Amino acid sequence: MDADRGAGTVTSTDVTDVLVVGAGPTGLVLACDLARRGIAVRIVDRSPAPPRTSRAKGPNPRSLEILDDLGVAEAVLAAGSAPLPMLKYRDRAPVARADPWAGSAPSPDAASDRAWLVAQWRLEEILRARLAGYGVRVELGREVVGLTQSPDAPAEAEAGAEDGPEADADADADADADAEASRVVVTFAEDRRGEEAALRARYVVGCDGAHSSVRKLLGIGFEGTTREDQVMVCGDVELAEDALDRGLWHQWFDEDGAVMLCPIPGTRTGWWFQAGPERDGRGRPLAPTADGFRRLLAHHTGLPGQALTRAELLSTYRVNVRMADRFRSGQVFLSGDAAHVHAIAGGLGMNTGIQDAFNLGWKLGEVLAGRADPELLDTYEEERLPVAAHTLDLTSERLRATLEAIRRPGGGLDSAITADTTGLGVGYRWSSLAADRTHLDAGTHPDASTHPDAHTHPDRTHPATVTHPTGVPLTGGAPLTADEGPQAGDRAPDAPCTDAATGAGTRLHRVFAGPRTTVLGFGPGSAAVLDEVAATYGGTGVRTCRVYAADEDRGENRAGEQSQEQSQEQGEEQSADRREGRTGAEAGPPGCAVIDAEGHAAAAYGTGASARAEASAGGAASGARTGTIVVVRPDHHVGLRVPADDARSVREYLRRLHGTGHSAARPPERSSERSPDMVDAVRKG
Repeated sequence: MDADRGAGTVTSTDVTDVLVVGAGPTGLVLACDLARRGIAVRIVDRSPAPPRTSRAKGPNPRSLEILDDLGVAEAVLAAGSAPLPMLKYRDRAPVARADPWAGSAPSPDAASDRAWLVAQWRLEEILRARLAGYGVRVELGREVVGLTQSPDAPAEAEAGAEDGPEADADADADADADAEASRVVVTFAEDRRGEEAALRARYVVGCDGAHSSVRKLLGIGFEGTTREDQVMVCGDVELAEDALDRGLWHQWFDEDGAVMLCPIPGTRTGWWFQAGPERDGRGRPLAPTADGFRRLLAHHTGLPGQALTRAELLSTYRVNVRMADRFRSGQVFLSGDAAHVHAIAGGLGMNTGIQDAFNLGWKLGEVLAGRADPELLDTYEEERLPVAAHTLDLTSERLRATLEAIRRPGGGLDSAITADTTGLGVGYRWSSLAADRTHLDAGTHPDASTHPDAHTHPDRTHPATVTHPTGVPLTGGAPLTADEGPQAGDRAPDAPCTDAATGAGTRLHRVFAGPRTTVLGFGPGSAAVLDEVAATYGGTGVRTCRVYAADEDRGENRAGEQSQEQSQEQGEEQSADRREGRTGAEAGPPGCAVIDAEGHAAAAYGTGASARAEASAGGAASGARTGTIVVVRPDHHVGLRVPADDARSVREYLRRLHGTGHSAARPPERSSERSPDMVDAVRKG
C-alpha cells in the first residue's frame, strides 16, 4: 500500500495540470478527487518515507461522507472503531464514566452521527492505495524550494473573429500560449542522484502542513498565537496485554498533570498516549522519551512503568492557533494546516483540511476540463476562509471548556465534543454560488458581491463567535423543519430511498457520489427540466435524479431516466467501480430515479409542504407547475433550490458551473493515460 518515488526524476520539461504538495490526508483527498476526474495530477512530499503520525484520531461525520464519495469509507470503517466511552480518574481512582454519543443515533439525513477512530497513518495508507488505483503515486523525497508564477495568460480573442479552419488553428495556438503563460514553475531540492529538479504546473496546491514551504515561498502571512504554556506530549505506545480495558478511553486528570490512553483500532496492544509533559527545575517542558512516558504512566495511573513496552512517533504538541491571510496567490492555493491550524479540542484540524480539499477539487476539475470559467476558483477562498476562521473560534472555545472541566474531579475530554464538531452544519449561505439568495430574506443573506477579503480575522487569544462580515452564521444553525428545507449553500441532506428501477435500497448521497453535480426533481412538474438537463449535460459532469413520492404515478420513463435493464447493468458496473477504485469521470448514470418510500427525502428538502401549497393554489390541476428542482454541487452542498417551472434559473446556474453542455466541454482524460505535453488551455464555457 505504501507509496514510492512514482515517475522518477523530474526534469525541467515535465508538465502537469495540478501539483499537490504534501501527502497527508488533505493532499491525498485532493489528489484522489482530481485523479478520478481525469485531471493530470502529481503529488509530492518532502519526507523520504510515507509520514507516520497519529495525532488526528479519525474522520468526523462530514469527512466520512466525503470518504464515502471517494469510495474508501468501507475500508476506513473496517480499519477503525466507533468512539469509546471515557473513564475518568482522579488520584488514580475512577471517579466518572461518560459516553458523549450515548444519546445520539444516525438520522435519515445523515448516515453517521459520530466520528470514527482510525490511526492517521492507516487512513493515509487507504487513500494512497485508492490513488494508486488511478496510476498516481506519491513522489517521496521531493522538497519544494521555489515557485515562479508566469504573468497572467493573454486575454481571449475578441468576439466576432473570423470563423473557419485558419481561425480554429489560430485559436488553438492562442490557447496553447495561454496555457504556457499561466503555468507555475516549481523547483525542488536536489534529489538523491544529485540532479536539479523542476516541474511546470497549471495549478499548485500547498497541503504541506503548518510549516508549509509553499505558504512561505508565497510570502503569505500566518497570523495567530502559539501557547507555550499549553503543552502536551504524544506518541503511540504498546502496553502489556490486559494492562487496561481496551473498551474504554482512559483519562487521568490530577492537580499536577494528566495522562490519556486510547486504544489504537486494529492493534492488539497499541494505545495513543497523551500527557502533560515532565518539566525541569525551572518548569520548562522536557522532550518526550520512552522512559519519560513510563514515569508519567506510573505517577498518574499506578501501573508499573514496565507495562509500557514500546513508544514511537513521539512528539510535543503546543496549542497553535493561526490562519493564513489568504488561501490563494495567483495559480497557487493553500489547504489544510498550510492555511489554518487549530486547537486540538474537537478533532477538527484534519477534518477541516479534508473538507477544504473536497471544496477545491471539483472546482479545479471543472476549470481544467474547460467547462467552467477560471473565476469559479475564486469561490474556494470565498467559502473556506470564513469556515476556517469559525473553526479556529470553535476549537479554541472547546479547549477552554475542556481545560475548565478537567480542573474538577469527573471532568474530561467529553467537554470538547458538541454537535458543532460533526461538521454536518457547516455551509456557505453567504457564497456567490448560493444562487437562490433572491428568494430569501435580504436582511439575513448578503449580496453576492460580499467577499471574505472583508472578513476580520478573529482574535486568536480571545476568540468570539465568528460570522461572515454581513452577520450570516457560518453554520446552518438550528435544524430545519419539514416546511423549510435546506437553503442554498447548506449541506445537502441525505435520505434513504429505493432505486425506482431495481427496487434496491439506496441513499441520496449514493446518488450524489462521483465527480458530478446532481439535479434532483421533486413532483411531476420537474420532469421537463430534468429532460432538458439530461439532453444538455448527460455524461459531461451533471446527472439528473427524479425523486418520486411513494404514491406518485411514475408513468413511462422520462428521457432523463434509465430503463430497469439499463439501471441494473449500470448498478453492477458502479459496484465494481467502487470495489476496484474506479470512481472516475465516466462512472455513474447520467440519469436515475428513486422512490421516497418513507417520505424522508421530501422532509429533508422541504418539498412536501411546498407541493401541498401548490396543489391548494391550483398547481396540481395542470400538473405542469407542481414540483421543486434542487441542484446539488459535487461537494454535496445545495447550489440552487427553485420551483420546477423556473427552468431559466437552473439553466443559468448549470452554465456557470459546467458551461453550455456537450458543445462546450472537452472530455477529461484519465491522468494515468495522459501525456504531460497534452495539457490543454483553459477555455471558457
